[in-house]
Amino acid sequence: MAQVPPTILPRRPWRLIMASVLALAIAGLIAAVLWSILAAAREGGGASRVDIFHLLRMTALQAGLTMVLSLVVGLALAWSLNRLRFWGRDLVVALFSSAIVTPGMVVAFGILTVFGRNGWINRASQALFGWAPESPAYGLGGILLAHVILDGAFAARVLLARLDAIAPDRLKVGQSLGLSATKRFVLIDWPAMRGTLPGLGAIIFLLAFTSFPIVLLLGGGPANQTLEVAIYSAVRLDFDLLGAVRLALTQMAVCALVIMVASAVNPIAAAPGRSNAARWADGGWARVAQALILCLGTIGFALPLVSVLIDGLGSGLARVLGQGAFWQAAATSLWVGGTSALVTLLLALAVATGRAAVAGRLPRILLGLPAYAYLAVPAVVLSLGFFLLVRALGLRPADAAAPVVILGNSLLSLPFALATLGPPLEAIVRRRGKLIRSLGLDGWQQFWQIEYPLLGRDIGLMLALAFCFSLGDLGVIALFGTQDFQTLPLMMFRALGAYRNNDAAAIAALLLVGTIVAFAALPWLFERIAHASRR
Repeated sequence: MAQVPPTILPRRPWRLIMASVLALAIAGLIAAVLWSILAAAREGGGASRVDIFHLLRMTALQAGLTMVLSLVVGLALAWSLNRLRFWGRDLVVALFSSAIVTPGMVVAFGILTVFGRNGWINRASQALFGWAPESPAYGLGGILLAHVILDGAFAARVLLARLDAIAPDRLKVGQSLGLSATKRFVLIDWPAMRGTLPGLGAIIFLLAFTSFPIVLLLGGGPANQTLEVAIYSAVRLDFDLLGAVRLALTQMAVCALVIMVASAVNPIAAAPGRSNAARWADGGWARVAQALILCLGTIGFALPLVSVLIDGLGSGLARVLGQGAFWQAAATSLWVGGTSALVTLLLALAVATGRAAVAGRLPRILLGLPAYAYLAVPAVVLSLGFFLLVRALGLRPADAAAPVVILGNSLLSLPFALATLGPPLEAIVRRRGKLIRSLGLDGWQQFWQIEYPLLGRDIGLMLALAFCFSLGDLGVIALFGTQDFQTLPLMMFRALGAYRNNDAAAIAALLLVGTIVAFAALPWLFERIAHASRR
């Protein structure tokens, strides 16, 4: 964003002070986590059995293949969705929009339900033909399938927004020239999307590189283990703190490098809203190809989720609902997720309003840098850092579990919260700064009377993202969970480890329902509340 003359902005010293204090506090927490990891690395004696180079190679291979496949799938789906109009199209767009918050554990479990050794396909093949094919759900194939289902849908939604943003005049000129579907893609669509691909690819690579529950469930053994899973195994199973610290430092270094590369390209804007109306549809072979691509893509994304609902909401649901441990885990998930979302909102508003109150580009970067730095700290690495820090302070991990999980989830959601609230807040202040100054509004009046009514849906979307991230998280609680403090994802993971697949299916279904309801309801609810406040 270009630098704005300071005379346009209202003077808000307290906003700037609060944002600066929070930025310093967040930076200090980063330093404390890094110090605990580095201190453990220095103090750790003996040799570690961890093969870092093998793990780094396998992690990078999975992330690289996921990035390429997801971009190809996303391009094809976005191209098809941009052209076609049909009943239920808004539902398909919303389905792809939800990919960013769909828990990886749920998708992985859905793949096992459909493609596993005792999955739908194998059972149907056994019943019809008397033999069952080899399951593709485990190993590298299963990991890539789960990642591409999520990241391909996410890429499709982002790229669809770029196609929807093409200027109508440009489309009218192309239509008047009678461009074929191929020439239209080359001359109009590709230029609109290609600038987004490097940044989008970096985000997908980072998401796959730091993936934890998908690899944990579908990895199939040490051959496909990634850095994130190896860190968990080193601490939880082997108590090899030296190996875990070395892996954590390696992963943070690679993530930081990817983020620096991503920051040099065009930023990616989320597009959770509706897609624009059609202005120019293709015909002939292109329309047939688009329909086929969209059918396959929609089925590929929806089938694992539908399978989770069908299997999970069946006979095993009553057994799970009759367990006291389930209600305790559900209550823990809800209050931890709700508290994490509120903490994230307060942090994001404080930092975002402070950034919006300054005109210079450099101060805005410095205020937001500590929060965005957590993109380089994967969930399990952050959990390890807190685990080591708690031990260094002489506390029992079980005693610090609740505040650590809440704070960890909030910090990991904070970059997405700032990306959601920051741009609209800055746009409001710059467009209405002179009006605010002329009315003599103080900071609270500015927020309540001007900013909040215009930010209702954005605040709801941010809360939905933070809540859903926390609800489906397994990485932060992985090292702090106990029998008395467990969330639904941890309970589901333990049920799978004990071969209670029916229990795991029911928990997965309930997690999916909770995620869908929160992602759909919170933006709508806060938009209605904000509209009511205008009256």
